[in-house]
Amino acid sequence: MSIHPTLFITHRGLFHQHAALEAAPPGFEVTMVQSPTKEEVLRLLAGKEFLITERSGNIDREIIQAGKDLRLIQRLGSQTHDIDLDAAKQAGIPVCYLPIRTCIMVAEHMMMQMLGLSKRVNEMMEVTLSAESFGKEPTRCTEDVFAYNWSEREDIRGLWESTVGILGMGEIGFELVRRLQNFGCRILYNKRNPLPDHTERELNIRYANWDDLVSNSDFICVLLPLFMKETQQILNQEFFNKMKSGACFVSSGGSGVIDEKALADAISSGRLYGAAVDNYTWEPIRKDCPLLEPARRKGANVILTPHTASGTIPSTNKELRGEDYQNLIRLINGQALACRLV
Repeated sequence: MSIHPTLFITHRGLFHQHAALEAAPPGFEVTMVQSPTKEEVLRLLAGKEFLITERSGNIDREIIQAGKDLRLIQRLGSQTHDIDLDAAKQAGIPVCYLPIRTCIMVAEHMMMQMLGLSKRVNEMMEVTLSAESFGKEPTRCTEDVFAYNWSEREDIRGLWESTVGILGMGEIGFELVRRLQNFGCRILYNKRNPLPDHTERELNIRYANWDDLVSNSDFICVLLPLFMKETQQILNQEFFNKMKSGACFVSSGGSGVIDEKALADAISSGRLYGAAVDNYTWEPIRKDCPLLEPARRKGANVILTPHTASGTIPSTNKELRGEDYQNLIRLINGQALACRLV
């Protein structure tokens, strides 16, 4: 059996590293490194046939030129702004990207959260199930006879032309932006290192500092990871007080970044139009979670889901991470590469 030396660089933790290593097909000799320095990458590239990169540092001209034995650079995810595609083309090394299924699922979930809040889905469900309480005699509908908004609900909104602020513009943020592009939204984002100008233009998004984003967004979408010291309950009372009155708060980021009591107070006070959360400080959610009380009120515009934004978890690591290696196998077998950029 041929051996295929592969360098796999990632920023993710041990759980994800183990899953990716376990999914490697037979014959792949994978060297996994977490957040390596450029010098480490240059040293480890010697003799490597494949480079898999999971959003961990720039793949610049010097690195590409050092990969004298490289046959393919595989980016996990859709962000390729940090890969020197011109240098790869000159070196004759194909570059491919791989949309991440779980990230797409989370982006879809956030679209559901925003649309569900703007249309007040929970309240509309309550209204529909208690139609008899409105005391109106039902009439068979025709093309000309119907009872639009027979419950006389007020302040039903939409997502169209809203300002959406994204806190934490990683892979999920990119997928979310792509799904928002047909809604005519003005999209602001904040992350530690702003994206290159050409990427902002391509996605039609604009970097905003934290305070400007918080105070000007109709929807705030939280995709912040949980770094215990940096982001533990960073979304506190001060944060919610700065939010635009009548805005919506949506979170599918790291568990524990929200001060749940502060969010519950912002909901109960009427400051927020609605809130949707998929992750909590304690999981499974504790019965004394502050968010449960406002969520249980009649007419509450609150959507709580049990950390299911990324969908059903595959039963094996091979099923979860096997796609990471599919283009490598295609190249070895002489097949066309998927999502090829160069």
